[in-house]
Amino acid sequence: MPQEYDLAIAYRIYPKVSKVPPVFADDKYKLSELCLKSFKDSLGNLNFKMWVILDNCPPEYKELFLKFFNEEKLEFIELLCAGNPGSFGKQVEVLLSQDNSDYIFFAEDDYFYVANQFPEMLDFLKSNKDIHFISPYDHLDYYENDAHNYKSEIRSFGIHHWRTGASTTMTFLASKANLKRAKKTFLTYRAKNFDASLWFSLTKYKLQNPLNFLKYLLFDRQMFKIFVKGWLFGWRQIIFGKKWKLWIPIPAIATHMDDKHLAPTIDWKSLFNL
Repeated sequence: MPQEYDLAIAYRIYPKVSKVPPVFADDKYKLSELCLKSFKDSLGNLNFKMWVILDNCPPEYKELFLKFFNEEKLEFIELLCAGNPGSFGKQVEVLLSQDNSDYIFFAEDDYFYVANQFPEMLDFLKSNKDIHFISPYDHLDYYENDAHNYKSEIRSFGIHHWRTGASTTMTFLASKANLKRAKKTFLTYRAKNFDASLWFSLTKYKLQNPLNFLKYLLFDRQMFKIFVKGWLFGWRQIIFGKKWKLWIPIPAIATHMDDKHLAPTIDWKSLFNL
């Protein structure tokens, strides 16, 4: 079957605020509107199909998508209090069952994107077979957390440098084929695995060194929990599975709207244009 679109997107949205965003901390609708407009502007001229997963959302959230996108590009799926695990599981189901595109994107509702830069991510994904997953988010943890002290591969492509990393959030770009191959690991998120844990088990950074467990047990209990869950849910992947490569753009193409962890080197608040 011929592919109709450049990209298939599953965008999940929930009407409550998580973390502490840098703007609209008490107004999820306004935050969602700002992020959604930035997403549209970043997609540029890409031809896409988007499934909108509305988790316990009032009717105005559906109207928000219709404000920015043509209705023929959208399909709406309504869930009732599925939470992160349930709505992510629905994303996996939708993106693996669709035949509209070989390239897929998992979108969360609290990300702000740089205009017209998304197509470069897709071009980079297509440029080499060892580019398995891409996050648009250059997380501050890569610079501040000891768990991300490792040797990365670095490449130049387009207007960005790209490096391999150990983990990211649940906003990412992939091929449908690679998602299918790594499906079992991703679906551990539905069983309350941490996002960082499943990524560490896919990329295999540091999890195979027992000295890291001791170090984080003594000095960073949160990372210790992440490593323990990585083994608890992903031991088969860690021992027998493929070592996947996750790539991150420098500077970021998007940032999580978490005031304490905005991607570095970009004046995001000027881009918000409020």
